Amino acid sequence: MKKIFITVNALLCTLIMVSCGNNESNQAAASSDQAVVAGQSAVKDDESAKDIVKVAIASKDHTTLVTAVQAAELVDVLSNAGPFTVFAPVNDAFAALPEGTVEGLLKPEKKADLQNVLQYHVAVAVYNPTMFTDGQKIEMVNGGICTIHIKDGKTFINDAELLGNVKASNGIVYVINKVLLPQ
Repeated sequence: MKKIFITVNALLCTLIMVSCGNNESNQAAASSDQAVVAGQSAVKDDESAKDIVKVAIASKDHTTLVTAVQAAELVDVLSNAGPFTVFAPVNDAFAALPEGTVEGLLKPEKKADLQNVLQYHVAVAVYNPTMFTDGQKIEMVNGGICTIHIKDGKTFINDAELLGNVKASNGIVYVINKVLLPQ
């Protein structure tokens, strides 16, 4: 009986050492095989619905917005599950800002200011067009508040008109004709 106990103990110890050794070598192999990890925006998927960032990238009218989102390092955030409502100014809206405004905000040292402006265009929720009411307040990601106005059958956020919308896999994008500026 003592001989069987010693043999079983030896076998268990051997199994434990082998499994620990294999685990360490597996972990070492796994960490040596790890590549640089990219965010959600790096996921290649041509079959699913586009997320908010991919919707913007596909629009020739939103190249300035896409450049700003990239400079503010918000691409991965806006590619995540959401849900988000994004009010996306067209290129002409950025062009209407005082000369040098966009260029200034795109400088690396102004990244926090750019993020604040862009986050004033995003709400964490999906607001479908039928949900808007005149005077409705919407809290934006930067903590600011925007107000919905409905006049003559047209919908505005602050003073920017909602020109149309596109559903995305992680929310909805409203095309607007002005840049929203936080207070």
